Amino acid sequence: MDGRLATFLRTRIAELAPTKSQKEIAQQAGYTNANMVTMLKQGDTKLALDRVAALAPALEVDPGRLYLLALHQDGHATTAREIEEIFNAILEIRTNRDLMSHVARFIETRTSPTTTDR
Repeated sequence: MDGRLATFLRTRIAELAPTKSQKEIAQQAGYTNANMVTMLKQGDTKLALDRVAALAPALEVDPGRLYLLALHQDGHATTAREIEEIFNAILEIRTNRDLMSHVARFIETRTSPTTTDR
C-alpha cells in the first residue's frame, strides 16, 4: 500500500493540532469512532473514496488532492496521474482564459475613445 496518504494525514493532523483535535476531525468527517482517523494516519486502513468529500473539509484541505492520494493508496496510480493531468489542463485553460480576459480589458481601456464634457 502507498504511504503518501498516511504521511499527508499525519502532517496535516499535526498542523491542525493547536486548534482541532483528532476526535473533532473524526466527528466532522462523520466517523463514529475517533480511532478511524488514527488508523488512517498510521496506514492501517484505507480511506474509502466515498469518504473523501467528508474528510477534506474536516482537515481543511482540497478534496481533489485528498482524492488523488486516496487513489494512490488503492494502487490506482495510473488513474491518479491521468486525473491529475486533466486537473492541470483545466487549470491551465482557466489561467490562460483569465489572462486573455485581463489583456483584452487592458487593451480596451487603452484604445477606447474618451468622452468629453461639452
